[in-house]
Amino acid sequence: MLFDLDNTLLNRDEAVDKLFLRLVKMCYVDVEHAIKNEMRQKFREYDEKYFGESDKTDVVASFFDDFPPQHGMPKHAIQDFWNHHFPQCFSVSEDTLTIIHRIKQQMKVGIITNGSVERQKAKISYTNLDRYFDTVIISEEVGWSKPDGRIFEIALKRLNVKPENTLFIGDDLVKDIGGCQQAHIKGIWFNPSMRKNDTDIQPYAEIHSLEHVFNFFT
Repeated sequence: MLFDLDNTLLNRDEAVDKLFLRLVKMCYVDVEHAIKNEMRQKFREYDEKYFGESDKTDVVASFFDDFPPQHGMPKHAIQDFWNHHFPQCFSVSEDTLTIIHRIKQQMKVGIITNGSVERQKAKISYTNLDRYFDTVIISEEVGWSKPDGRIFEIALKRLNVKPENTLFIGDDLVKDIGGCQQAHIKGIWFNPSMRKNDTDIQPYAEIHSLEHVFNFFT
């Protein structure tokens, strides 16, 4: 069984909010509550705009243009700030660890994630997920990114499993579900917020909680 990382095993949206609070604490003084909420929303918007790009300089630089800080950060230091602090903003629930542990007792498990090697490995290490998985595939490391089917084929080869005997769980219909289908893997759409499927991609199944993966094997 294969898993996406961000917003599947780990709550990336929650981590972005924590990173925002660290940035405010470092660079701003006495921010009013109403203004902070406005700042938080704008930070989320820039994060979403540049999501998928390894260099996060534009996220913070654009944010600083909208809300000039009292204690600035040199542009060349933004990437280091993101690489150092963002992985520390992630946490994994005990329920998720229990689920993964139970699954691993019955089959091989792996992670396939887009992103930089430095940040993705740091997230996995910081949350101790590296102790639970048989393999971790990171796009920057292997040269292919989801939804390219070749990144999924690498995982199949490493685990020595057949696509028809494999499930992939992810939150992104295009990158995760559409991608794994290119490698003839059944894709389960992880959709806890119950978003509407407005694509032409039809997942093998849809779940709203990770524990529901147990419905697909005995």
